Amino acid sequence: MARYRFGTSEFRQCGVGAVTNDDWRSRKKAATRRSLREHALRLFAENGYDNTTVEDIAAAAGVSHMTFFRYFPRKENVVQTREYDPMIEELIVDRPPHESPLAAIGAALSTSMAAILPTDRHRILTRVRLMMSTPQLRALQLIAMDETRDLFVRSLARRNGQAQGDFVLAVHARVAVAVFVAALEAWAQTDHGDLVAIVESAFSAAETATASQPPDPMFSRTIRSPRSAPVAEPRRRSMG
Repeated sequence: MARYRFGTSEFRQCGVGAVTNDDWRSRKKAATRRSLREHALRLFAENGYDNTTVEDIAAAAGVSHMTFFRYFPRKENVVQTREYDPMIEELIVDRPPHESPLAAIGAALSTSMAAILPTDRHRILTRVRLMMSTPQLRALQLIAMDETRDLFVRSLARRNGQAQGDFVLAVHARVAVAVFVAALEAWAQTDHGDLVAIVESAFSAAETATASQPPDPMFSRTIRSPRSAPVAEPRRRSMG
């Protein structure tokens, strides 16, 4: 039984074979990375991002500051994580084929959040609030949005059997990112909000906004340029 961790949640797959030294090292590295990230988020929430140093984070995790830099190149990188991407991708790929791209992504996100939040709610909420409120993290937020867009494009391409460079898939993915970010920002402004319900409501609103509508007759009329008035010819003076 192979075991993969997403935060403190687990996703398991059946497998065979004994645990090797490489497995043990990988688990130890994953545990150290997770410990550094959890202590960093706690210290950021308690003391503020600017008032927390790398040395503070390393000391709280029981490692040296050089160990910190083996896992994260800079302090701001400790806030980033893509640990839930494999779960989300598989959930999107497995959605029923009759669903629209937005509906498939929204349902996959709702399912993944329902699985993750019972154990990782505080961690995710702290991270979202930090990204929203810390100017130094704005650039990372843009990078994270691009990575999420790429995740959605890749997942939709696998689901539909299309090329990842398809323009329509890219448009659907960008819309889905905007909807998801709006849901996260709304959730972060509450203390007891239901993220799953907010995500579902946001994607439902987006589906309604992008649904096919009957053409508006006002816009279906041909717009014609006004006919210019005829120019009067100058009167000729008689020669007589």
